[in-house]
Order: sequence, then structure tokens, then C-alpha cells
Amino acid sequence: MRKLKIYLDTSVISHLYAPDTSDKMNDTLNLWEIFKQNEYDVYISDTVLTEIYDCPQPKRQIMLEYLSQIKYSELEETNEITELAGKYITAGFLKTKSYDDCMHLAFAVINYCDIIISWNFKHIVNLKTIQAVNQVNYANGYLNPIQILPPNMLLKGDD
Repeated sequence: MRKLKIYLDTSVISHLYAPDTSDKMNDTLNLWEIFKQNEYDVYISDTVLTEIYDCPQPKRQIMLEYLSQIKYSELEETNEITELAGKYITAGFLKTKSYDDCMHLAFAVINYCDIIISWNFKHIVNLKTIQAVNQVNYANGYLNPIQILPPNMLLKGDD
């Protein structure tokens, strides 16, 4: 069976060490254990790495150390990705100040990821964005709907 392709935005990696939001941190750490078992094909983008490198120390180093614990593929920016991100802005459901969020969405769509994992409920993990992203994608020939979920949706329950 084919592994699901999972795109991680920066908010997931950031919550691996976030004692001020312990529930999210615990869920993310649990998900990280699943990633260590290589149950999914994990992807990040150069936008994720740029955002990580823009973080102050020691947060930057902590995030990079966690990334070194899992197998992932790095996606590089293309014209097709920037064009699709621009179409999300033009559609009006996200603003120019959320351009990096649009890039995360476009990276996942263009690279045929099955799911985007994010803790960004304001801009990414919400019904308005999910519906709008899939509408824009469909209108532009990207016919496979993308799922956008918080990390805890991938955790395996005990029941």
C-alpha cells in the first residue's frame, strides 16, 4: 500500500518545543514518533526552512534537531508554485501578508501531497480556507482535493 504524502508547515515543527501550548506540543511530539517510524512520506519546503532559519536561537536549533530525527524530502520553489500561491491571494480568502501560508498550500498541491498538517487555524486549518483552496485548485486543473488537518488528526487512538 502507498504511504500517504504529508506536507508539514512550519507551525508543526515549531510546536515540537512549545511549553506555552503543552497540549499542542504533546500531540506534535506524539506525531513525531510516528514520523520516526517512517509510516508516511514527509515533505517540507524551502519556505519552511527559511522560516526556521528566521527564528531566533535556541528555537532555531531545537527545530533543526527535531528535523534531523525524521526522514523527509525538501521541495523547492518553482514558477508553478508561486503562480498558484498568487491565485490563492487573488481569490481573496488569504491576504498578501499570508503569502508564506499560500506558498505552503501551493507546495503541497503542486507536489501531489495528500495532506497538509498545520497548527495554523487562523489561515490554513479552517473550513473557509480548505473549501477555497480546493475550489481554486479545481479551477486551475488540480483535480485531487487536498486535506488540511491539525497534527492530532493523524494520531492513532487507543480505542
